[in-house]
Amino acid sequence: MVERTTEPKIVLLVRLLNAIDEARHSFESLKDRIAEGAKRPSTRSLRRYLAVLSDAGFPWYFDRATNTYRFADGYSLKRLDLSNAELFGLVALRSFGASIGGAIGHSIDELTSKLLGSSNGSVRAKGESASSMAFRLPETRLDEAGERAFGLFSAAERDSRSVQFVYQDKEGNRSTRVVDPYGFIVSAGRIYCVAYDHGRRDKRVFAIDNVSEPQLLARTYVKPQDFDVEAYAAASISGVMHGGPATAVRVRFAARVAKAAVAARVVADRQILHHPDNGVEIEYRVADVDELIRWVLGWGAQAEIVEPERARDRIRELASDIIEKYAEAKPVG
Repeated sequence: MVERTTEPKIVLLVRLLNAIDEARHSFESLKDRIAEGAKRPSTRSLRRYLAVLSDAGFPWYFDRATNTYRFADGYSLKRLDLSNAELFGLVALRSFGASIGGAIGHSIDELTSKLLGSSNGSVRAKGESASSMAFRLPETRLDEAGERAFGLFSAAERDSRSVQFVYQDKEGNRSTRVVDPYGFIVSAGRIYCVAYDHGRRDKRVFAIDNVSEPQLLARTYVKPQDFDVEAYAAASISGVMHGGPATAVRVRFAARVAKAAVAARVVADRQILHHPDNGVEIEYRVADVDELIRWVLGWGAQAEIVEPERARDRIRELASDIIEKYAEAKPVG
């Protein structure tokens, strides 16, 4: 029986850690404790969560004499003592969660609140009052149907279950897909699922807010061991544009924007060459050249694509289209 839960795995693991720290729960009691009013995890899932904690180095054990799960003597989350640097990271994480909003932001806020709750009093007081970071990111928020779809896809990815759904692409075309979810990318305020598409026999990226009628299937799958969602997203500015082999594109940035250009790590694979006039030339290896061209346009006259020539031709076409749009003034009103 597949669990249908929208609880992110990290939230369940934090609840499990707190439950073990209480040192008064049996195996069945742990299920109730971490569910907190939601659907109880299955025996298989709880055993998997306990194994995850063991692999992460948490020294829990089962006390047969008392029929309870607890930590080894001398270890307790209640004595969590964060350094200033760790506290700063925790506060930054909470601010990051608040900036993106939605289900993911709520999960991050819940996690940071529980970590602060497990720390000592002085750390908790500083963490609750600190507000030293502000992120300006697009808000990631799904409507009710989108939240349900994301919850189902998340559960499918955790339990290695295939999903069937109706997908509407950018052109408005609808099709029924059967996929194996491999991971998720949050980009520009939207959530995308990277999945193996059985119909296309290849990996595809699906915007969760374009999904309807999702169904969790009984069939299971094995995710390739070499799949890394971070590596998959690394060659694309948005993380979701994937064409053929990566293409090298060199861009020259003027001195006034050079530092900002270097700081903007839009793709992982890049080479930076500093010029005597304080400008920089950066070579990017990208999966989708058009995506980089659109990004370069945002720098205005402070950036110029040096090569390849086809990229320069493409940006000339776009510039001509823009000039044509603004060639005639539109009437006001």
